[in-house]
Amino acid sequence: MPSLIDLRRRIRAVKSTQQITKAMKMIAASRLRKSQDRILNARPFSNEMLRVLRGLAARTDPSAHPLLAVREEKSALIIIVTADKGLCGSFNTNILKAASQVLLGDPSRKVAVGLVGRKGRDFFRRRGYDVRYERVNVFQRLNFEDAREIADLATAQFVEPKVDAVYLVYNEFKSVLQQRVVTEQLLPIPRQDLNDESPAARVDYIYEPDEMAMLERLLPAYVRTHVWRALLESGAAENAARMTAMDAATKNATEMMDGLTLYMNKVRQAAITREIIEVVSGAQAL
Repeated sequence: MPSLIDLRRRIRAVKSTQQITKAMKMIAASRLRKSQDRILNARPFSNEMLRVLRGLAARTDPSAHPLLAVREEKSALIIIVTADKGLCGSFNTNILKAASQVLLGDPSRKVAVGLVGRKGRDFFRRRGYDVRYERVNVFQRLNFEDAREIADLATAQFVEPKVDAVYLVYNEFKSVLQQRVVTEQLLPIPRQDLNDESPAARVDYIYEPDEMAMLERLLPAYVRTHVWRALLESGAAENAARMTAMDAATKNATEMMDGLTLYMNKVRQAAITREIIEVVSGAQAL
């Protein structure tokens, strides 16, 4: 049976841990509000740009621009977005598991990886993959230049061509309690199905000054915007996952302290009872 001193030390240790988890929860909650506002503001523009450019790509000859070229997929670049830190539940585990399935999905295809986030870099670097890009500490001060750097690298790899396709794997922010792992094709730019009966699929456009000039300006911008949205989604999802995990850890610490306090009181009462019995036994012996 542990002594009262040991139990008091354990209670103090759990209380200190609870203070840390509670502080981390509050920090994650404050960051979540800002990152959530950013992604909710970026989604409408990104979704509309995706819709317009998919329709434009469907009505354009794939040979008209290098970013539209569809080739046999013998090689691919997988850009994997993870967190730089842990203590966020299954956030990193889910993304690493999904990325591993994508990398191992087609044995005949050569794969290279672009790694954003310390957890992904440490995980895949040890497994001998061809790493074309790596970047850590992006989410400490996330800005559009980070997305531009990643998108320009992916574009250069696809146009040269060193790869035949580029994919994004990241966590999408659904709600505070839910994040969804998403695998999306970044390049070549997906084409809309013209046989679709939806009103959006039947829309055509008049181009000014001309179609090629629009492609030259819009397609690179689309790639950068898509990467920017993926980074924003991942940042918001990470803060939500960390806030949820730290809230659960704080509640668990409270329950553990209550259990230890109850056990400590039982030990103390047993010690008092034992001392009383010893005193009574000694008095009777005299």
